[in-house]
Amino acid sequence: MPDWTPRSDYLGSLLNYVIRRILFMIPILVGVTMLVYFVGNAAGNPIALVLHGLRKPSPALIAELTAYYHLNQPVTLRYLYYLWNLLHFNLGVSTTTNRPVALEIGAWTWTTLYLQLSALFLSLAIGIPVAIYSAKHQYTKSDYVITGATIFGYSMPTFWLGLMLIVVFAFYIPILPSYGATAGGLRLWWGSPFMDSIAHLILPMAVLTYVEIATWVRVLRGNMLEVMRQDYILAAYASGLSDRTITYRHALKNAISPIITLVGLSIGAALGGAPALETAFTWPGLGYAFTQAALSLDITTVEGITIVITIMVLFANLIVDLVYGMVDPRVRVS
Repeated sequence: MPDWTPRSDYLGSLLNYVIRRILFMIPILVGVTMLVYFVGNAAGNPIALVLHGLRKPSPALIAELTAYYHLNQPVTLRYLYYLWNLLHFNLGVSTTTNRPVALEIGAWTWTTLYLQLSALFLSLAIGIPVAIYSAKHQYTKSDYVITGATIFGYSMPTFWLGLMLIVVFAFYIPILPSYGATAGGLRLWWGSPFMDSIAHLILPMAVLTYVEIATWVRVLRGNMLEVMRQDYILAAYASGLSDRTITYRHALKNAISPIITLVGLSIGAALGGAPALETAFTWPGLGYAFTQAALSLDITTVEGITIVITIMVLFANLIVDLVYGMVDPRVRVS
């Protein structure tokens, strides 16, 4: 009878690890909510922000807003009300659309993930083979071209590259749309709604993909060069293994671990840089909504988007840690 104890022990330790990480996330998330709320509160009186532009608000409206924001209570008690609402998935009501932020934020989150994940998977599919090729052809002309292109992409602001692509491919060579995620009924690009969404995705995804490829190539190329000089790689060549087997089964497996860590960090960096890129392309995601809410002094929406991005980054790093443990047998979650 087979013994399932080792596997059950591993699954048990994995579950315990996930539970501990989630419990560890709670004080981090509470700290972020405190920072977000008190900084938002320091922006000014909520009623003054809500009534910005209204010359003669009625006394009934002022009384309703006072009760809604609990302005007759101390700020610490107001924070507890805010925290209680978050526990019930209540992110407040937007002062620009007069709709619950929780209802609006779902569509923004999906649109941002649609862009970010598409760019992430495409950049990994392109960046890993390019890094391997560059490492195996060190100091050749192609290696110099790849290294120069990655340095340029690594140091370049995403919004600037986005504007340059818009100028070239939406104005001088008008083959791609310059804004939005869909045509919105104005014009259907490439004949169908699906192809229209692809056409709108190309330019912002190209910017993110290029910047992320630069990161993967820089790190993985250096790791591959170091691993290829190890004794076990030389022994594998001496034993007659094929170059492909040595490169992908032995060298890449040991060189790719830092890339997994960087994927988690890049998700946070990409979400942090989303307002600039999404605003450049008017991409209706979290970043663009954040910018518009900040410009209209919609503090409730700004706070809600910040909380959602924080949760996304925390869970992205948890997933990366689990994947790291599966790829590298030297790492065990416990």
